Amino acid sequence: MSSEPQEGRIFFTDTGRSLEEEDEIQLISVGIDVGSSTSHMVVSRIVLERTTTRYIVAERTILHESDILLTPYTDDLTIDEARLGAFIDEQYQKAGVTPEQIDTGALILTGLAVRRRNARAIADLFAAQAGKFVSVSAGDGLESMLAAFGSGAVLRALRQGTRLLHLDIGGGTTKIAICEEGEVKRVTAIDIGARIITLDEEGRVARVEAAGERFAQEVGATLTVGYAPLPGVLEAIVDRMAERLCEASMKNGAELDAATASLLRLKPLEGAGVPDLVTFSGGVSEYVYGRETRAFGDLGLMLAAAVRKRIEASGAEIKETDEGIRATVVGASQYTVQVSGSTVYVEPQSVLPLRNLPVVVLDFDLEPDQLDPKDIEKAVTTALERMDLQEDTKGVALFYRFAGTAFYRRMDAFVVGVMNGMRMRIEAGQPVVLIGEGDVGGLIGIHFKRERGLPVPIVSIDGISLKEFDFVDIGELLPTASAAPVVIKSLVFPTSSGLGQTAFEPAPEIATEAATE
Repeated sequence: MSSEPQEGRIFFTDTGRSLEEEDEIQLISVGIDVGSSTSHMVVSRIVLERTTTRYIVAERTILHESDILLTPYTDDLTIDEARLGAFIDEQYQKAGVTPEQIDTGALILTGLAVRRRNARAIADLFAAQAGKFVSVSAGDGLESMLAAFGSGAVLRALRQGTRLLHLDIGGGTTKIAICEEGEVKRVTAIDIGARIITLDEEGRVARVEAAGERFAQEVGATLTVGYAPLPGVLEAIVDRMAERLCEASMKNGAELDAATASLLRLKPLEGAGVPDLVTFSGGVSEYVYGRETRAFGDLGLMLAAAVRKRIEASGAEIKETDEGIRATVVGASQYTVQVSGSTVYVEPQSVLPLRNLPVVVLDFDLEPDQLDPKDIEKAVTTALERMDLQEDTKGVALFYRFAGTAFYRRMDAFVVGVMNGMRMRIEAGQPVVLIGEGDVGGLIGIHFKRERGLPVPIVSIDGISLKEFDFVDIGELLPTASAAPVVIKSLVFPTSSGLGQTAFEPAPEIATEAATE
């Protein structure tokens, strides 16, 4: 919205906006979770209400929960693209919606599935087919948060005023989240899951992942594909898995055994300890809560019993969650999207959507009365260097915290400094993408174009908070509201089959790619 009054009136930057209609936004959102063991989908309706210039989520409603599909593989290293695609198409039909009706959402690759050789290609393909603005995300940090939110663990911690540990135990990994005061305070993840060792119908070893080999070695056992494990071997392995999992969940990094630390896929927890409450989600949670008793050729049933025993011995109280196996996909459907403030400026609007933009954080105090464009230029350059993006000309999203008054000279100093700091990208024709926390996105965008004649597209939005190593997708402006849906995500695909953090680094083609559709 423009802040320039004309004869006592305030004019919107978009002529399609309506004061009445923009007070509420309804979005249809999809979440698709392709995991180590299972894949599933949830379609939700999200209602957002406007408070001053910002939108907050007022209501989340599940419209359709899919069947649960055992994630199909053509071999150990390749996801079966055709079967997965047919499953997603079938679920859209059952939900009574078409991909064209989907406003937003996320496709999440989790656990061992993200390590398959065609994981990235499948993610991009299905996200494009699933709806007009469905994001791709891979990485344990986001999934840990989605599971905690989607399961209801965060809300329980808030309502009961307690410190809650949430464990999302899947087929290949366990995501760990500490929840307090209605927030996810800390997260980590570990290479422990129900399907790191699988068995055939005769009880013979069918597949052993790297983590399964590690645990077998720890207990002095040998597992051979095609042969049944010796009596007591799986029990010993599962007990060691439960021990490592509880240690990673309740001890600080400095206290961890080296073997446990080497299994972590993220940094260890700090400020850990025995929580008041523990909740579970993921496939193994169905066993923990007694909702499932059948075995599916993996360690799930035994692992659930071993973990529950250790949690109870710690003195923490186990509580049931709203969602178990579907927690992550519910989170993907209902908690990934944010909506920017309504004071935005996008010119031309055809530049949206933008995808996979790495976030660059401007670490500079913008509150002083006098701002020097040269200082801001240097801060922009430093921020790009910090992310190894200074010599690159691909798109980025610059996050800033504007403070103080929005006087012309202060705005001009900021705009000039940013333009100079982003000179290489502007000369390469990349759009300037700015995301701020305050309510000045529209004013700053207008200043770039009208006062400084920026020769490339400008996307200036606000009401969003970001940090380094985030990636963002920005969707087309919502009809009548002139706010943009924004998905904040991680894009970390493994570059090897190793364990823990050794297998992970940002994939080069993702870290530099910003695709405009």
